[in-house]
Amino acid sequence: MSGVTTHVLDAVLGKPAAGIPVHLQMLEGGGWMEVSTNGDPATRAHDAPGAWATVSFGITDADGRCSDLAKNAAAGRYRLTFKTGAYLAQRGRASIYPEISITFDCDGEAHYHLPLLLSDNSYTTYRGS
Repeated sequence: MSGVTTHVLDAVLGKPAAGIPVHLQMLEGGGWMEVSTNGDPATRAHDAPGAWATVSFGITDADGRCSDLAKNAAAGRYRLTFKTGAYLAQRGRASIYPEISITFDCDGEAHYHLPLLLSDNSYTTYRGS
C-alpha cells in the first residue's frame, strides 16, 4: 500500500504555507460501458465517469506539510485539492486560483509525496521523495 503526503511552499515569501486545507479523494466506479444501438449486440463503447470519494482531509501544519493523508492507499486514481483562496486572501493577495487540484495515478506500492509551490497566479507541482 502507498503513503500519500504533501508540502506547500509559498514561493512568493519563500516560506512554508501553513493553514491550507487539503482534501484527498479517490476515483471510484467508472469503466467501460456496454451499449447497443439499433438492436445490435452490446459493445464496449466508452469510458463511463466515476465519482470522487473522500479519503481524508488535512490542514498544512506550521512547516506547510500534511504527512498523514494516507498511509495505505490502494492502487487507483487520486486527487489532492488545495483550498488556496482563503490563504492568499488572508495575506491581502489576489489569485485566479481559489483551489488547486492535482490528479495522479497511484500504483499502491510506492510512496507519493506531491509538493505544491504556490504563488499568487501560478503554481508548480512535482513528485518528491
